[in-house]
Amino acid sequence: MNILYLHGLNGSLKPKKRNILEAYGTVIAPSIDYQNNSNAISWLYDSYADKSIDVVIGSSMGGFAGFHLSKLFQVPALLFNPALAKRSVPQHIIETPQNNNTSIEIVLGAKDTVINPKDTLSFLGNGFSQKQLYKLTILPDLEHRIPVAVFEEMVNRFFL
Repeated sequence: MNILYLHGLNGSLKPKKRNILEAYGTVIAPSIDYQNNSNAISWLYDSYADKSIDVVIGSSMGGFAGFHLSKLFQVPALLFNPALAKRSVPQHIIETPQNNNTSIEIVLGAKDTVINPKDTLSFLGNGFSQKQLYKLTILPDLEHRIPVAVFEEMVNRFFL
């Protein structure tokens, strides 16, 4: 199984989280310069369209990119605090299918002050006509950063 992991703005995949993902497959974790590449989604799609991606996992800006890439690749996604409604850096959103023919799982932190979870919920509510299956988890004490224990729990649930 090929797992495409998309980090957030100025982030990277940390070794402990990589180890968790590697229990489920081969991890592809590109370094993404969202600030200087406003076409990150197109670039990622073009770069990995021939890699047989099975799952997309992303956090924050990576969750935003993962939302669209899961529809382009037609694969499931696990997104942590995705920047769906608003982003601090401009990104070109390419045309994607209305759904990914599977599910998009979203984990929101109720205490996130970087990506407002209410904005994300509003964004999702406005797109309900697209017939996308969502699985939503709202964690009352979670902030923007995803602790390793929370990451591991959500990844294990996702793959089971």
